[in-house]
Amino acid sequence: MQLTWDVTEVHTKYPFIIARGGQARWPLIWVRLRDADGLEGWGEAAPSRFYGENADSVVAALQRFAPLLAQADGWSLEAIEREIGTALRWNAAAKVAVSAALHDLHGKRLGVPVWKLWGLSPAEAPPSSFTIAIAPDEATLRQRVRDAAGYPVLKVKLGSPRDREILRVVREEAPHAVLRVDANAAWTPKGTVAMLDCLVEHGVELLEQPLAPHDIEGFRFVRQHAPMPVFADESCLVATDVAKLAGAVDGINLKLMKCGSLREALRMIATARAHGLQVMAGCMIESTLGIAAAAHFASLLDFADLDGAALLADDPFTGPTIETPGALGTITLSDAPGLGVTRRS
Repeated sequence: MQLTWDVTEVHTKYPFIIARGGQARWPLIWVRLRDADGLEGWGEAAPSRFYGENADSVVAALQRFAPLLAQADGWSLEAIEREIGTALRWNAAAKVAVSAALHDLHGKRLGVPVWKLWGLSPAEAPPSSFTIAIAPDEATLRQRVRDAAGYPVLKVKLGSPRDREILRVVREEAPHAVLRVDANAAWTPKGTVAMLDCLVEHGVELLEQPLAPHDIEGFRFVRQHAPMPVFADESCLVATDVAKLAGAVDGINLKLMKCGSLREALRMIATARAHGLQVMAGCMIESTLGIAAAAHFASLLDFADLDGAALLADDPFTGPTIETPGALGTITLSDAPGLGVTRRS
C-alpha cells in the first residue's frame, strides 16, 4: 500500500478557547492509503501540543510508517497497527490517521460501512453535545449559546476566573438544555468541591476532568462529594490507563487522537465496561473526516462529544454528522462504504 499525506489548516467559527488556551486556526494532516487496485482509504491527524504533537511531528511519523505499509498485507489490520506501534511509541494522532485510513480502505474493499464491519447499529448512538468554549465577555458568550440553539446537550468549557458567571449566562440563554462541564484540569480538589453547589444550581449533568491528569486521589475525593458523574479525559489515554481510574471516577472520555487507533478505542471501551465505568468519546478540532472514525463506534458509548467538525467554518468534507437539520446533535451515519466521507468539490 502506498501512503501519502497533505498538511492543511482549518478554522473554527469562533476562537476555540479552553482553560489552557486556544486559537481559531488548526493544523490537520490528511492521510491516504492506496492499494494495488487503486482504492483509497482516508484518515486524519489532528495533533495536539498538549500531547506533544504538531504537524511536523505527524509528518515525521508518517515518513517512518510509509515503508512499513508498503510491504504490509492490507487485510491484517491488527498486525499493521501493532507494527507501527512498535516503530514509534507515542505519536497517537499520526497513528490514528493510518488506523482510520486502514479501516476506511477495508470497508471500501468489502463495500460496507465500518459500523457494519463491527456489527453495530447507528440508531443506538447517544446524542452528541455541542461545546461552548470560553468567551472573552458576556455578550459574546450569550451570542455563542444562541447560535447553538437546537442542540439539546451543551458542553461548557470552564477553568477561568469567571466560571460561575459563565454557567449562569449559559443557563439563562439555554434554560432547557442538558449541561455538561469540562474544566480541562484547571481546578484543585477542594476548589472543585467548592464549585459543586454552582453545578447543582444550574442542573449540570456531568463533570469532566476537573483536576490535573495525575491526581487520581484527588478524583477519588471529588467523586465522594459530587452528586453528578465525574469523568476522566486527560487522565486516560489508552486502555492500560483505565484500571487505575476504577473507583476514582465514574467514566472515561476516550479520544482517537489520544489513543492512536480505532482498535485501541474498542479495547478502551471493553476495558472500561469490565471495570464498571461509563464511556464517552470526545474529539479535538477535526474535520468530518476525523470525526467519522469515532462516529462509527458511537453506538457503544454512554455519552458522545463529537462536535469538532460542527465547530468549523470551513469543513472540507461531508459524511457522518451531528448537524442534520431538525435533529441537531443526532449522530447520523449512512450505508456508504468505509468511513462514508466525501471531499467537498
